[in-house]
Amino acid sequence: MDLYEGMPESVARAWERGLTSGRAATSRRRLLRAAALAAAGGTLAACGIPPASGSRGDGSARDPDHSRREKVLDFANWPLYIDVDDRNKKKRPTLDSFERESGIRVRYVEDINDNNEFYGKIKPQLAAGQDTGRDLICLSDWMAGRVIRQGWAQRLEPARMPHAVANLEDRFRTAAHDPGRQYSYPWAGTACIVAYNKKATGGKKVASVRQLLEDESLKGRISMLTEMTDTVGLTLLDMGVDPERFTDRDFDAALARIQRAVDRKQLRRFTGNDYMDELNSGDIAACLAWAGDVVQLRLDNPDIAFTVPDRGYLFGTDDLLVPAKARHRRNAEALIDHYYRPAVAAELAAWVNYICPVTGAQAEMAKTDKALAADPLVFPDASMIAKGKNFRPMSAGEQARYEEKFSQLIGA
Repeated sequence: MDLYEGMPESVARAWERGLTSGRAATSRRRLLRAAALAAAGGTLAACGIPPASGSRGDGSARDPDHSRREKVLDFANWPLYIDVDDRNKKKRPTLDSFERESGIRVRYVEDINDNNEFYGKIKPQLAAGQDTGRDLICLSDWMAGRVIRQGWAQRLEPARMPHAVANLEDRFRTAAHDPGRQYSYPWAGTACIVAYNKKATGGKKVASVRQLLEDESLKGRISMLTEMTDTVGLTLLDMGVDPERFTDRDFDAALARIQRAVDRKQLRRFTGNDYMDELNSGDIAACLAWAGDVVQLRLDNPDIAFTVPDRGYLFGTDDLLVPAKARHRRNAEALIDHYYRPAVAAELAAWVNYICPVTGAQAEMAKTDKALAADPLVFPDASMIAKGKNFRPMSAGEQARYEEKFSQLIGA
């Protein structure tokens, strides 16, 4: 049976769009400094989806743990989402230090290229009450929430994660997809903002989605994202609508506004990470962009600038969680706790350049890189924190309707 069987066509198209042009379609970090945008290939497995076995897997006592006897950990993450040694790319300093200190051997794989694609890989085992072969996975918050709601994540034990409990920054402690952070901890925070090339805009500051959609001087030289939540969410904010509480009518109004810009050829195109090359060269003068990408671009191009719109930006997290039936929950908890030590978190953030969720990491970063420690895209200040908004959770029916309409808009 094909993975997409039984899925609304609009949602299936959104899955496929994510594999080729979504936020995770290309390598997530260090893209420009690696000198090329490299697509991270993902293969969808054609498979049958067995019925749920009835085992929810959400009670840690019901899932036997083998950590005491088996000092191993299978950790699945996104490509280029961990620090590496500049001289030896096979070495990952923060992970190597965990192995030395804990005696736990980590089998680290970069096999998460897209949230939906990875969910399709592990869903058959989870639905059947089977071990996925992975003890720790990293998923974007909305997908982590789906796994948690299905009962396919193991509850974490706070007593075994003292650094995580103490050092998780306050604003990450509450999450709509995981109230009380019982099942997940952030690996990094994400932010969708407005970016522009000062040379391409003639020095003009681009400060809002309104400018992207309506400024005649930018006509044909702006881009928005193929990620529906980011593009629609930021447009809603610009209209004065809270993306955490919008209605169907609000959604349609946002799409209509973007459609008018498409019809007037204001937009050059809708993109995934591939906006980076064109923004860097000036072919795209301004766009919606992900903060970590902007940090990287600015390292080499002083013309790249960004704006956190006055009305807000889209904020999210990529979360660590332990799948149901994973054999090594305690080992996974030990690794999560390791990355919530401020010095370790600072070392990771210095490489990935996305929002760090660990209290104390900024002070550690300042010891070696004061400029990065002061960058609000890595360590947001109070003003930026206050402007962050999430895209509200969607029911299955809403997702199908919204993706269908968005697909028509962007021509997917």
